[in-house]
Amino acid sequence: MVTPADPGTARTSVWLAVRQAAPARRRSEAPAGLDRERITAAAVRLLDAEGLARFSMRRLAAGLGVTAMSLYWYVDTKHDLLELALDSALGELGERQEPAGPPVVGWPGRLRSLARGYRRLLADHPWVAPLTAAYPNIGPHAQAFDAALHRVLDATGLPDATRAGARLAVFQFLHGCGGTVRRPPEGEFCLALDVLIAGIQAHTAYTAYTAHTADPAPAAP
Repeated sequence: MVTPADPGTARTSVWLAVRQAAPARRRSEAPAGLDRERITAAAVRLLDAEGLARFSMRRLAAGLGVTAMSLYWYVDTKHDLLELALDSALGELGERQEPAGPPVVGWPGRLRSLARGYRRLLADHPWVAPLTAAYPNIGPHAQAFDAALHRVLDATGLPDATRAGARLAVFQFLHGCGGTVRRPPEGEFCLALDVLIAGIQAHTAYTAYTAHTADPAPAAP
């Protein structure tokens, strides 16, 4: 099981750490043909092929035809590389196209689209779900997905005070229905998603009704 850091060891997310530039002499000694993007892409392929439990820097290096130490010119730790791989996979969310069908209309349609895309991502990359629980998940692609979800929830009409709870409910739903423990059939997933959307709509209507019917505050004496 991957943990955010080794026991007793403080760790900074790769997205927050400041890497010191290597001296020019040392940069010239770095392995030719490697860069962080190529290593990250290879890590995603290895995770897809062999799973998280079998992932190692040695296996990754062998696939790239380099020594394991060569990788550390570009990433400081295995944890850093897994964070990079996680965000790289999340970048696919912006590239996925919805199957042909009626155009997406309104926030319920946009939420369905986001949820189905995330479900397919977790199915294609089973290692993503445990890594989202192990790491801060604050890379640029994760933030882009979070921003898209915020825009959807802003359009629901939910009061600010309840929007954070709705966001939590959506994330819990996505990982509960799309994680590795049990992935329900598509029909069950869509039905559960409809129930979640209906709950948001009902709560929005209820808060709007109570705000409209609330007794006005008594006039000051």
